[in-house]
Amino acid sequence: MTEHPTSHNRRQAATSAAAPGAPAPDDAHGAVPDPRTAVRQTAAPGQEPGGGRPRPAEPRPVGAGPAGPASHDGPPGPEGEPVPRARERGDAPQRGGGGRERRNTAESEHPAQPEHGTPEGEPVWDADRNAARGASGRPGGPSGGTGPDEQPPAAQSGGRGRGAARRGAGAGEHPERAGETTHAAAAAAGEVAYSAPEGGVPTVPPAGGTAAAEAATRDRGGDRLRFVGAATRRIARGIDLDEIVLGLCRATVPTFADAILVYLRDPLPVGDERPVGPVVLRLRRTDRIPLDPDTDSGRLSLLPSQPDLSPAVGGGPAAELCEVEAGGPLAEVLRGVRPVFGDSQAARAALPELLGEGPSVATGQRTVLAPLRGRRRVIGAAVFVRRPDRPPFEPDDLLVAAQLATHTALGVDKAVLYGREVYIADELQRTMLPDSLPQPTGVRLASRYLPAAETARVGGDWYDAIPLPGNRVALVVGDVMGHSMTSAAIMGQLRTTAQTLAGLDLPPQEVLHHLDEQAQRLGTDRMATCLYAVYDPVAHRIVVANAGHPPPILLHRGGRAEVLRVPPGAPIGVGGVDFEAVELDAPAGATLMLYTDGLVESRMRDVWTGIEQLRERLTATARLTGPNPPPLEPLCDEVLDMLGPGDRDDDVALLAARFEGIAPSDVAYWFLDPKAQTAGQARRLARRALARWDLDDLTDAVELLVSEVVTNAVRYAERPITLRLLRTDVLRCEVGDDVPQLPRLRQARPSDEGGRGLYLVNRMARRWGATRLSTGKVVWFELAMP
Repeated sequence: MTEHPTSHNRRQAATSAAAPGAPAPDDAHGAVPDPRTAVRQTAAPGQEPGGGRPRPAEPRPVGAGPAGPASHDGPPGPEGEPVPRARERGDAPQRGGGGRERRNTAESEHPAQPEHGTPEGEPVWDADRNAARGASGRPGGPSGGTGPDEQPPAAQSGGRGRGAARRGAGAGEHPERAGETTHAAAAAAGEVAYSAPEGGVPTVPPAGGTAAAEAATRDRGGDRLRFVGAATRRIARGIDLDEIVLGLCRATVPTFADAILVYLRDPLPVGDERPVGPVVLRLRRTDRIPLDPDTDSGRLSLLPSQPDLSPAVGGGPAAELCEVEAGGPLAEVLRGVRPVFGDSQAARAALPELLGEGPSVATGQRTVLAPLRGRRRVIGAAVFVRRPDRPPFEPDDLLVAAQLATHTALGVDKAVLYGREVYIADELQRTMLPDSLPQPTGVRLASRYLPAAETARVGGDWYDAIPLPGNRVALVVGDVMGHSMTSAAIMGQLRTTAQTLAGLDLPPQEVLHHLDEQAQRLGTDRMATCLYAVYDPVAHRIVVANAGHPPPILLHRGGRAEVLRVPPGAPIGVGGVDFEAVELDAPAGATLMLYTDGLVESRMRDVWTGIEQLRERLTATARLTGPNPPPLEPLCDEVLDMLGPGDRDDDVALLAARFEGIAPSDVAYWFLDPKAQTAGQARRLARRALARWDLDDLTDAVELLVSEVVTNAVRYAERPITLRLLRTDVLRCEVGDDVPQLPRLRQARPSDEGGRGLYLVNRMARRWGATRLSTGKVVWFELAMP
């Protein structure tokens, strides 16, 4: 509180000049006699001059001006100045003759002045300064006695000390706090503060003890509130289960407890799920205060996930699993929801069931068992423990434990629901993308996918590699607008459509045309970009068609990277546009990079700037390996490193294809007319090719299987059939004809003359299959190399 700079001098002058029973001479400020002296002359202590109820002391407003001419009717203040009384709501008028007139006269003559941040018109009682002077015994004037300003408010009022203290409290100070400070000051000065009840009979309160105890209680309550606020904020910051449980442990140890054990249901129920079977609690986490911070780091924990809790928990480690017995003591405590002390009857029976028979907690109120109840059911329990050398818990600490348990349980519920959403998003995205890429002959593949953010784990970007007949492979990269569940669902439908169209062996531009029609059937605003390429390892050629997608980059074996000139085309879903395909060279050792715009476009740069940066990054990486092409997997990681923190606004899909090709010396290819003699001709051609490749051990098996497959083709074909042998890591044989119907394996009856050809192929070949083409079909089989 701020005191008027001249108030102390005026108090000393007024105190020294005033004599009991005689008015003091007027000073320069027009001081008047102390009203309390006049009251003592005319009335009994604590009574008004006219008799009746005690009159409370009139506080002096801060900043009051000099008093006018002295008047015996005016109510002088503590310093000899008339003081206006600030009426409180519900304040009874002063009793006695001329009370209301004297108050009005003082208010009209001496209006209050604002001073140092005190609201205008509000009286201020500097309780702290007066209490300090009373405790030190400083005299109020030359006489050495206690002046009127050094008296406690209760003594000044001579009656209802509580009401006087309430009216004398400062503008920024709670009224009850001012009264308590006065009692403490009076006790420190060796005086007794009186307070009179409504009937006017004074009573003597305990000297200082009650006020100090109440102040300490309020301080502890404020500390609890601050602790609960800080702890709940720390718990609420967690977004997953481990963060929330860790936040509870770190917030409570060592501030609230010396050790904590957190048990959660195993498994945790999600949402409205109704668990089936017994309730099992698993020890999720423990924490404690180290016994010796300098040497405790070398001590081994009793369990891998549980530190040594002694001496807070003695007798060994707590149980890792606890099956709650239906109707048992632990079930009753968990059903009650409210925390209980460890020495209560319910907890004494429940703790051994929870912790096991070995551990024992401290006696007395040094253990709190708090159930963790989520939105719908109890999901666990927390045990707070204090060591014997620390004060026990208090009843108010049960409220603190309840708050911590409630916030933790709600946070665990939130984390479980968030984990389920993340799991659904991850599973959806994983099923929309290939689990693993195929490894067809003549090409090596690698891929990467990055979601847009941790909070948006699904998106519309996809990639795919589809094996085609003749050792060809289709490479697909697409991007549906947006990165939401809807985008992922549309992406899944377009990817399935692309796989189906690729199985028909359609040209790339036809595949994009059918994808465009499918996108229009899904909706008017379903738009996407896509790049479709078909690589032929025998011809060392690649055919590319683009639908509004960023162009691919080809990294040559020598380290030169170029952006392929591919017609951009319109995005899928626009409708009414044609797509154009181009055929380009695909030399052995070259690497084709297919990507989505999330890799090259962001708020920091446009698409073409990002493409140029990607080309430069590929060139710099290729120079590190010299004439040999860089490894494919590290190359993908190096490409993703060009994305700085905060530089990615969209999900990223990346597909890298290393062209190895098949050498012409490892390929044998023939056209055969569909005649009866064609089967024998095919056997002779196959025998010569195997002899040239030093594969004579496979001659008998190849001649038998080629004869069966060619015979079936000649039987139904109308145009020349094709026969091709490929020598790679396996020996592959392909027979093509112009009949679209695919052969099916069936069990021939003993009386049937045919139907055993595919049965022999199925038994002798390593793998076999049939693929429909736009011009017919291809039946193929593979044999392991000797």
